[in-house]
Amino acid sequence: MSSPDLSEFHDTFFDEAQELLQGMEQTLLSLDPESPDHESLNAIFRCAHSIKGGAAAFGVFDDLVSTTHKLENILDLVRNGKMPLTHEAISVFLKAKDVLWDLVQAYREQNEPGSESARELLAMLQQLSEAKPAEAKTATQSVSGQAVQPIKTAVAQEETPPEKPATTPDVVIPEGEKLLKVTLFDVSEKDRLSLHNEMGIMGTHIRQSSSGNEHYYWLSSALPPEDIIAVCCFVIDESQIKVEEDKPVAQLPSTEVPEQMAVTPEPVPTPVPATLSSSPVVEPTPGPTPAPASAPVLTAKTVSAAPVKQALPKTAAASKESGTIRVPIQKVDQLVNQVGEMVINQSILMQANQSLDPIAHASLIQDIEHMGSALRTLQEAIMALRMMPMDYAFGRFPRLVRETAGKLGKQIELITKGGGTELDKGLIERMIDPLTHLIRNSLDHGIEMPEKRIASDKDPVGKITISAQHQGGRIIIEVIDDGAGMDREKLINKAIEKGLPASHNMTDDQAFMLIFEAGFSTAEKVTDVSGRGVGMDVVKRNIQELGGLTQIESEKGKGTTIRISLPLTLAIMDGMTVQSGKERFVLPLSHIVECLQPSSDQIRILEENKALLLLRGEHLPIINLWEIFSIPNTERDLEKSIIAVLQVGKSRYALAVDQLLGQHQIVVKNLETHFKRVPGVSGATILGDGSVALILDAAAILEQNRLGLMPYGSGFNSPVLQQERV
Repeated sequence: MSSPDLSEFHDTFFDEAQELLQGMEQTLLSLDPESPDHESLNAIFRCAHSIKGGAAAFGVFDDLVSTTHKLENILDLVRNGKMPLTHEAISVFLKAKDVLWDLVQAYREQNEPGSESARELLAMLQQLSEAKPAEAKTATQSVSGQAVQPIKTAVAQEETPPEKPATTPDVVIPEGEKLLKVTLFDVSEKDRLSLHNEMGIMGTHIRQSSSGNEHYYWLSSALPPEDIIAVCCFVIDESQIKVEEDKPVAQLPSTEVPEQMAVTPEPVPTPVPATLSSSPVVEPTPGPTPAPASAPVLTAKTVSAAPVKQALPKTAAASKESGTIRVPIQKVDQLVNQVGEMVINQSILMQANQSLDPIAHASLIQDIEHMGSALRTLQEAIMALRMMPMDYAFGRFPRLVRETAGKLGKQIELITKGGGTELDKGLIERMIDPLTHLIRNSLDHGIEMPEKRIASDKDPVGKITISAQHQGGRIIIEVIDDGAGMDREKLINKAIEKGLPASHNMTDDQAFMLIFEAGFSTAEKVTDVSGRGVGMDVVKRNIQELGGLTQIESEKGKGTTIRISLPLTLAIMDGMTVQSGKERFVLPLSHIVECLQPSSDQIRILEENKALLLLRGEHLPIINLWEIFSIPNTERDLEKSIIAVLQVGKSRYALAVDQLLGQHQIVVKNLETHFKRVPGVSGATILGDGSVALILDAAAILEQNRLGLMPYGSGFNSPVLQQERV
């Protein structure tokens, strides 16, 4: 019989493997070599074992299986106290995670996996394994933080089976674990050999015995019976296994000794050498290898990583799979596009709705409104499918901070807040690179060396905090360090030296924003971390392309905060349609503070086409929309215009338009894909009558007017504000 084609499960395995590797990295970074958590070590081992088992099940990922197997052996020595855990060992394990990730990615892309990095890793692992092992007892106490209670068994070593029936064992079960009796029915020799290895993984193997076609295992384990069943169902059917909680024989009256405990254990096959494991383990014969529970408890999601059988039996653990489902991102994007088309059609209906007689067509108008409400709910539900927690990005940075701080000789602690805050998946992925640059900048330029911090009465361990939170219809991401802060005069002098537009009359905000200028750097020498003057300008440009804003707050000697404001999604948004002349535009509703028609005493004319709006004691520069795009036949009298007050970060300004046409949802279309990039425009949309309207970029308009880049310029170019310009 030919083996089943498992290629359809490859993508599922790749996804699960990469999730396990991410979990492994996070757990490794949280380990303290001085007193490592025993459960964390077990979790890391189970991750490696699950990947190896899943890969072996397919029979075509040989490099991944062999590399993971070697890593698994070393991790087994560490978790069982036969090898000390050091900072160097953790670095090797992190390197192993990178190599395994590359192997998984190569197999996913159907490329030949690179063997050079794998060979280097195997050499590093071999070096670790040849290191002098610590005393088992001392290491075990160090790992667990306390002495482990001994477990006395009738069969202390399974290498030499007893010649006489087993006597009643005196078993002491550690706190938090239970004695489980596992019974296998009508299991072939090959399957039993495969399951023998898993018994040692899922708990402490107390003893085993057989009676006819039944095989018995006693385990001391913290896993629930359904999880053990789920693992065994990789190899055998659910009907062939039974797991029940048993009592240690020491707790039973002598007359209640179970009959099967007196059965002579059958000989056990030759085990793996003791250097690979502290417990008797039998290497299974070639063939599919089952994957055990992933840390800390097995779920059906992990079971699907190695689909040895076409159908998974319905166990208690497997039933959890109904809670989640994997859907390719392309299908979600198709849904988003379709709901976008429905929003456009809804706009067309609403446009036609306005021409209907509200009395004669009351029922139709009501139905259209109900459909619009239902569509809004549908749109929000579908957009939620693309939302992911910020932990997806934050989880990458502990490794970055650990390794970069080591290179720089600094002591730095990374703190993350608001990791559960959700953002569109596309935005998160495009924000990873800018955030990486910002964190590296804080590591190199922000946090001081330990001796310098001590001299300044600071904690020698610097802190970098990354936080995310929702604010209105946007998400605010902050990168905060408690380092030296920014030196305003040093920044300005360096900018003038490089020929950048700067002056000593600049505000603090303008001076701090100089770090985002291309080619600007205050580093004394170029390192592999920073100093070339590239990166920060790319950060600002990438954030602007996402419709985001960047702000900097800094205090010399105290630290720096870089704040990024982003829309929650780039697909569908609420907007206000405005008109200037015969042209229509859309303003993002999240930027609009208020709209008004100004009176004569609110307008301060400075000179032709340059004016300020006096609003509740604050003077706001007025930017004419017709000036930005040179629109003819527009209303030039500001008293007859409509003013939209826009908020961009901490700055506010007034945009003068001819009229407001209404507020509604719009579908954002990328203008660069179909045309080209237009200054002051973030995208385009289709209105209800089928015409195209440009979506205004409030931040870009403010920035270009501040720099005098608009065709005519306005408020920011006035003599009153000239000295404030960069």
